[in-house]
Amino acid sequence: MATERTSSGDPANTLRLLWRGAATDQRRGPRRGLSIDAVVQAATALADAEGLDAVTMRRLAKDLGVVPMTLYTYVPGKAELLDLMLDAAYARMPRADTAGQPWRQRVTAIAEANKALFERHPWAAAVSTLRPPLGPGQMAKYEHELSGLDGLGLSDVEMDDCLTHLLTFVQSCARAAADARAAQHDSALNDQQWWELNAPLLARVLDESVYPTAVRVGAAAGAAHNSAHDPAHAYTFGLHRVLDAFATLIDRRDEAHSSP
Repeated sequence: MATERTSSGDPANTLRLLWRGAATDQRRGPRRGLSIDAVVQAATALADAEGLDAVTMRRLAKDLGVVPMTLYTYVPGKAELLDLMLDAAYARMPRADTAGQPWRQRVTAIAEANKALFERHPWAAAVSTLRPPLGPGQMAKYEHELSGLDGLGLSDVEMDDCLTHLLTFVQSCARAAADARAAQHDSALNDQQWWELNAPLLARVLDESVYPTAVRVGAAAGAAHNSAHDPAHAYTFGLHRVLDAFATLIDRRDEAHSSP
């Protein structure tokens, strides 16, 4: 299945658009009042409501009340538009002041802010950002999030590694949560209803004498979560494990610095 990726458009055009360079004249176009920001806002609203696949230049032009060619005087295409949408979403993220708080609280705040981002914009969780759009929103986000890991004795590379690992975890959880919502919507059943409906069929093939551990553990997890997978529990459990892993790394650095 095709994956939307950032930074897949023309780099020069994208950077001019992201940083609103001199070559990006927002007054161009036959309709007064239309701007790059207005196009990005309309595209984001459409993606929030109907998903990223719904965002086409033709559909966006219709929503804005212009002909499709008008949009190309503001944004070259969907690839550049996606970078603008994501960077604008980054720019709107709250930047909670966690200075002076314990590092676990600071890192948790970073995770929660990104979780909230994906809840506001579910389409963003499905976008690959291995080549991030280096716009002002992205850079402000990166600078703010690194501050939560600064001063812990980690090297610069380790700080980036930890942040990347944390954000990858949160994005993965957001994708799983979106999948769970989609499954419930498509089947018209929540997970508990689906398992109850299919329990007799599963009992026929899950022989406890053949799969004793799987049956025992699966039954315990199902009873605890009313499902084989609870996205909220998976996020909470996983975040604690991520923090524990960071603690191991940070403690090792503290021990190394304190050794005679």
